[in-house]
Amino acid sequence: MNIVQQSEWNSFIAGHPEAHVLQSDTWGELKRTFGWDVERVIVGNTGTLVLFKRLPLGLSIGYIPKGPLGCDWKVIWGEVNNLCMRHHAVFLKVEPDLRQFDEDNVNNRLDGFIRSNHTIQPRNTIVVNLSGSEEDWLMRMKQKTRYNIRLAQKKGVRVRPSDDLDSFYAMVQVTADRDRFGVHTSRYYQLVYELFQSEGNCELLIAQYGDAPLAALILLAQGKRAYYFYGASNNLERNRMPTYLLQWEAMRWAARKGCIEYDLWGIPDEKEEVLEKYFMQRSDGLWGVYRFKRGFGGEIKRSIGAWDRIYHPGLYKLYLLYEKVRKKNLF
Repeated sequence: MNIVQQSEWNSFIAGHPEAHVLQSDTWGELKRTFGWDVERVIVGNTGTLVLFKRLPLGLSIGYIPKGPLGCDWKVIWGEVNNLCMRHHAVFLKVEPDLRQFDEDNVNNRLDGFIRSNHTIQPRNTIVVNLSGSEEDWLMRMKQKTRYNIRLAQKKGVRVRPSDDLDSFYAMVQVTADRDRFGVHTSRYYQLVYELFQSEGNCELLIAQYGDAPLAALILLAQGKRAYYFYGASNNLERNRMPTYLLQWEAMRWAARKGCIEYDLWGIPDEKEEVLEKYFMQRSDGLWGVYRFKRGFGGEIKRSIGAWDRIYHPGLYKLYLLYEKVRKKNLF
């Protein structure tokens, strides 16, 4: 039987140090709490976590975030197709954790899929190399970022671990209003923290001046990588550059966890030459985020994007129509 339970999946993923956190069973448990069904498939040395978003009339959408794991993907598609049929999936969306686009390699691994313009996870990210000493990290950063980290230290900003999710969420709401970002509910962040913290793979860091919280972020770790998924700041004391020191301490936490990469997560979905040409001119969407993140000396990583396997063409067309007018992502 190739459909496995949590314990077997956890053992499998432990043998894949490059496995993405979105393929962890903890992430699956988080999504299950919010109404998704979770399945785990292992065939030989290849496996994947598959999520199913329930729809009306007993239908669903299948989703594989940042998977499959392993090289021989062909061996698992039959089992995955059976699962999709069992869950009455309209289609299966796959967003592999593949960075290098090789047409032959992608077609071989994703035979029967079509490229999709509708991505769920950011296609572009910035990954900071944590090898070497902290001085090495600083030397790889932009000069202004180094300056702002030291300025925050001189101006009395301090960063501490915390479990104060209420303060974090208050800053999330300020950030959403200021920067027009979509956010999750407070319960969502609470569950992220509780589920990953129980394994020692999560930290909430808060930057403060005196007793006043200024900025905060939630870090997740999986294998050799740490991830900056959720961050927020209020409008207090911004001249003290708290977000720079916050990221610096996040990198130090990641290194103590044994991680060798720090993933700063989403930036605009553009090629690097476009990002570098326009980052000083644009501030819409994630452009301001890119201007901030690029200073930490990381490397832009561009994934191969999203791919769909269609089971019900007519209903899939309705999904595409919905995507054109949507106000909220189905995922």
